Amino acid sequence: MEACRHDYDKTDAAGHRYDFDTVIDRRGTGCIKYDAMQRRMGREDLLSLWVADMDFRMPQEVIDDLKARVDHGIFGYTDPDERYFAACEGWFGRHYAHAFHREWNTVTPGVVYALAQAVRAFTEPGDAVIIQQPVYYPFKSVIEDNGRRVVNSPLRFDGERYTMDFDDFEAKIRGNNVRLYLLCNPHNPVGRVWTRDELLQAAEICRKNGVIVFSDEIHCDFIYPGHTFTSFSELGEEYLSNSIIGTSASKTFNLAGFQTANIQIADRQLRRRFRKESAASGYSQGNAPGLYVTASVYEKGEEWYRELMAYLTANLAFVRSFVQERLPGVKLVEPEGTYLLWLDFSGTGMTPDELETFIVDKARLWLDSGRIFGESSAMFQRFNIACPRSVLEEAFTRIEKALQER
Repeated sequence: MEACRHDYDKTDAAGHRYDFDTVIDRRGTGCIKYDAMQRRMGREDLLSLWVADMDFRMPQEVIDDLKARVDHGIFGYTDPDERYFAACEGWFGRHYAHAFHREWNTVTPGVVYALAQAVRAFTEPGDAVIIQQPVYYPFKSVIEDNGRRVVNSPLRFDGERYTMDFDDFEAKIRGNNVRLYLLCNPHNPVGRVWTRDELLQAAEICRKNGVIVFSDEIHCDFIYPGHTFTSFSELGEEYLSNSIIGTSASKTFNLAGFQTANIQIADRQLRRRFRKESAASGYSQGNAPGLYVTASVYEKGEEWYRELMAYLTANLAFVRSFVQERLPGVKLVEPEGTYLLWLDFSGTGMTPDELETFIVDKARLWLDSGRIFGESSAMFQRFNIACPRSVLEEAFTRIEKALQER
């Protein structure tokens, strides 16, 4: 596998230290984005822009740091150490209005794992858990797979923007005796970054009705200009007692394979129940390289992250113009956060089945179908823009050509 090494002591003509343009062949690494194509799709000719990881290398500083750790050669049972906690505290202290609290923290293999543990820890079989579709599809599966009941309070879509339907949300909670709410902020896939007022309204409904909130904030580092991220943990002490916050460096620095997430729970009783459920699953110490690399990226990844956000913002601007000017009948739902775009194909005149065939057989793309996020989004596709610009240009040119040939 060829990969472009980057000398991080040098800059290019534009003053950039990091290379996001080089296309790196990821095939042969076991990655599901490319190596699972034949198994999952029955073919090898698709451009893959579906799963939410990035086609960018970690900062060279971090790669070198990880190599030094690998050279030590021993990877026994490992707990978060002082360096780990200091790095997490430093990152959140620099970037957010809320702090990272080491005493609140539980390390897990991922936020989805933590969602499943929360479902088991805070509800009983048959209990209702509320979500707001269209939403990241594991929200639904971790509820159903654990024998709980999904209650959906659909987001409202006015053709441009999604909002919460608070009347429906509260009615569904009361009518179904809901015990747990799975919140996605920033929202995957519709790209909303919920405002403080929206979060407060949802938080108060949950407080009044005894509903525990799990706020999945894994995309919190991806916020576009003009928008501000508010963590659920910033809303006030009265809401901390029934909240769980899930974060990870995995999205920000492309570390999903290291399987390390941080789950912040302020309330001692909730924290004890969550940890007991996690222990019951047989999980104790974290992934040793995962803990190490998480500390490293939070310590050494600041400039890489800033250049990444500039690159993604430029990718978004490219897509916005391309869709408006060259894809009749297709609409971009303007994202406020994440590197996942939500494209509305309802203006093309296709049926949902025709859209699926169009994307795969005509445009030759592997995207995430809107159907998996909820019944109302069958005419949408989720599109990952965390890739080199040339790949993005090729993908949208394929859509344009396929539309012209219809």
